[in-house]
Amino acid sequence: MQPALFDTWTERYDSWFATPVGRLVKGYELELLLAFLDPQPGERLLDAGCGTGIFTVDVMARGATVIGIDLSVPMLAEAVGRLGERGFAALGADMCALPFADRSFDKVFSMTAIDFVADGGKAMAELDRVVRPGGRVVVTTLNSLGPWATQRRQKGAAGHELFAKIYFRSPEVMCAISPTAPVETATAVHFRRDDPLEDIPEIERRGREQNLDTGALVAVRWDKV
Repeated sequence: MQPALFDTWTERYDSWFATPVGRLVKGYELELLLAFLDPQPGERLLDAGCGTGIFTVDVMARGATVIGIDLSVPMLAEAVGRLGERGFAALGADMCALPFADRSFDKVFSMTAIDFVADGGKAMAELDRVVRPGGRVVVTTLNSLGPWATQRRQKGAAGHELFAKIYFRSPEVMCAISPTAPVETATAVHFRRDDPLEDIPEIERRGREQNLDTGALVAVRWDKV
């Protein structure tokens, strides 16, 4: 495979989630993912854009088996090192052209991988194709409506190698490109990166209580008809 965008970001990606703010971000993002996905023992899942497996590990802890795909070989190698002994399988593949037959999985999820796909509707249609009828798809992306997106756009304009290539999408846009209705949506990470750590739990609580659509992460869920 040709070099992928994240090939040189393996350590930096995991290191971000090990910072004080990153740990909080991961916790709130993971909570939303698990609530929407509801992985069950024995289910066969696809993680599209699994990266280093940093979210996959918690899904597998619920008893599901997971196949992870990603364009980045170094990211996949890290995921296999983290999860291989648990039965995780990895494959270099594009989420817009999945190498799986129709109805291959009980559930499919993708954490902020669609952010780097120009044709988001095509990617979501592929995810829908490979899930069985009655199965579930959960896709998350970076929200275009939140302050984190504003900061990242500025960094992208200044030449940041990742943020210059992100496609930010709002909850409304994610619903519009989802192939199946009804679609449930929610956002998480309602705090700003520079908010005091001690204030973050209350900020997050209020954001969820008010059902704000400006959280940094958007999640959409639909069940295959």
